[in-house]
Amino acid sequence: MSNRTRLTPREREIAALVARGFSNKQIARDLGLTLGTVKVHINHAFQKLEINNRTMLAMYHERNVDA
Repeated sequence: MSNRTRLTPREREIAALVARGFSNKQIARDLGLTLGTVKVHINHAFQKLEINNRTMLAMYHERNVDA
Protein backbone atom coordinates (compact mmCIF):
# COMPACT_ATOMS: atom_id res chain seq x y z
CA MET A 1 0.00 0.00 0.00
CA SER A 2 1.41 3.39 -0.95
CA ASN A 3 1.62 6.33 1.42
CA ARG A 4 -1.13 7.97 -0.59
CA THR A 5 -3.62 5.29 0.38
CA ARG A 6 -2.63 5.03 4.03
CA LEU A 7 -5.45 6.20 6.24
CA THR A 8 -4.92 7.65 9.67
CA PRO A 9 -6.17 5.64 12.65
CA ARG A 10 -9.15 8.02 12.95
CA GLU A 11 -9.96 7.71 9.23
CA ARG A 12 -9.84 3.91 9.58
CA GLU A 13 -12.08 4.08 12.64
CA ILE A 14 -14.61 6.21 10.78
CA ALA A 15 -14.39 3.96 7.70
CA ALA A 16 -15.27 1.00 9.94
CA LEU A 17 -18.36 2.81 11.20
CA VAL A 18 -19.34 3.78 7.65
CA ALA A 19 -19.00 0.10 6.71
CA ARG A 20 -21.37 -0.76 9.58
CA GLY A 21 -23.94 1.64 8.12
CA PHE A 22 -23.59 4.51 10.59
CA SER A 23 -24.62 7.98 9.45
CA ASN A 24 -22.25 10.91 9.85
CA LYS A 25 -24.41 12.14 12.72
CA GLN A 26 -24.20 8.75 14.49
CA ILE A 27 -20.42 8.62 13.98
CA ALA A 28 -20.03 12.13 15.40
CA ARG A 29 -22.13 11.29 18.45
CA ASP A 30 -20.41 7.95 19.11
CA LEU A 31 -16.87 9.35 18.77
CA GLY A 32 -17.55 12.68 20.48
CA LEU A 33 -16.72 14.68 17.35
CA THR A 34 -18.53 17.44 15.53
CA LEU A 35 -20.38 16.58 12.36
CA GLY A 36 -17.99 18.81 10.43
CA THR A 37 -14.96 16.91 11.75
CA VAL A 38 -16.46 13.60 10.65
CA LYS A 39 -17.08 15.02 7.18
CA VAL A 40 -13.47 16.23 6.99
CA HIS A 41 -12.13 12.78 7.92
CA ILE A 42 -14.39 11.10 5.36
CA ASN A 43 -13.39 13.56 2.65
CA HIS A 44 -9.69 13.05 3.42
CA ALA A 45 -10.19 9.29 3.12
CA PHE A 46 -12.00 9.79 -0.20
CA GLN A 47 -9.10 11.88 -1.52
CA LYS A 48 -6.41 9.46 -0.34
CA LEU A 49 -8.23 6.46 -1.80
CA GLU A 50 -9.35 8.32 -4.93
CA ILE A 51 -12.97 7.39 -4.36
CA ASN A 52 -16.10 9.49 -4.09
CA ASN A 53 -18.75 7.68 -2.09
CA ARG A 54 -19.43 5.90 1.18
CA THR A 55 -20.09 2.55 -0.48
CA MET A 56 -16.59 2.51 -1.92
CA LEU A 57 -15.17 3.51 1.48
CA ALA A 58 -17.04 0.64 3.11
CA MET A 59 -15.75 -1.77 0.45
CA TYR A 60 -12.19 -0.53 0.99
CA HIS A 61 -12.56 -1.09 4.72
CA GLU A 62 -13.92 -4.62 4.29
CA ARG A 63 -11.06 -5.55 1.96
CA ASN A 64 -8.39 -4.06 4.23
CA VAL A 65 -9.74 -4.70 7.72
CA ASP A 66 -6.78 -6.92 8.59
CA ALA A 67 -4.21 -4.73 6.83
